Amino acid sequence: MILFTLACDSGHRFESWFPSNAAYDEQSARGLVTCPFCDSARVAKAPMAPAVARTDRGRAEAPAPQLPVPAAPAEVPVPMLAAEPERQLRALLRAVREHVVSTAEHVGDRFADEARAIHYGDAEGRPIYGEASPKEARALIEEGIEVMPLPPAPDDRH
Repeated sequence: MILFTLACDSGHRFESWFPSNAAYDEQSARGLVTCPFCDSARVAKAPMAPAVARTDRGRAEAPAPQLPVPAAPAEVPVPMLAAEPERQLRALLRAVREHVVSTAEHVGDRFADEARAIHYGDAEGRPIYGEASPKEARALIEEGIEVMPLPPAPDDRH
């Protein structure tokens, strides 16, 4: 796992974990890396100091001098996500996604057209999933066609 410091085009800085550098690149290219503050998908890696593993553990060296640690300012409590509920939610999202992927037909970017054809009886009724822009999804809903977003796999985003 790699922890990246990221920044959006509005200047918000945040950190996120990724399985690898390639996973970050792939998710970023798909627009899945978004700013938690403004939801912008225009995110880039910010300069950061890498954590380097030490290789001198077995060597006898004088211990590094201890620098005085300045007193920390009064900390504001940060709400923590409960580990078990988060794991359960991730498992549920993964199960929903796996069920849809295993039981429905992937129609890709033809989703809006296929959903309309099924709704109006021009195509065989069947479960489908695919990609639609927010504008296309809004238009489907306005036409009375029931659609819902398929949650990304929990590990696909960050």
